[in-house]
Amino acid sequence: MFILLALFLLTVAAPIGFYYIKREHGHECKHKYIKNVKRGKWALALNLGGFTLVFLLSTVLIFTGRVYGNAPPSEASDMALAAAFIAAGLVTGLGAIGTGIAVSSAAAAAIGAISENENNFGKSMIFVAMAEGIAIYGLLISFMILGRV
Repeated sequence: MFILLALFLLTVAAPIGFYYIKREHGHECKHKYIKNVKRGKWALALNLGGFTLVFLLSTVLIFTGRVYGNAPPSEASDMALAAAFIAAGLVTGLGAIGTGIAVSSAAAAAIGAISENENNFGKSMIFVAMAEGIAIYGLLISFMILGRV
């Protein structure tokens, strides 16, 4: 557990250190902005790669626990409980992210349509409300998952 926490903190600290450490290659880049963008892209790639590896390692370690064959069938095992919590969190989080993406584009288009013609308000708000429904659906599914645990 402490090893996973240390690896996770390393995936955050290593890209920050990579970005802020000045690298001297014997020549100066004329454009400091380009050099910072390249370092930023490498730091982001390092962060995403490290986080993916830590996530995969922790997933493998979670699912390689003991198997209790004599548990009563009515009782949910620790593994099923953990999977239900992970599923509920993913459903809620991904639903909220999808809602944010959908509302950002729908609301921008709605504001543009309303600024051209004020009669488009009702039609455009329907599309924004439909995009917000994604988060509600995700929340309902997470309640359904947690209700079965």
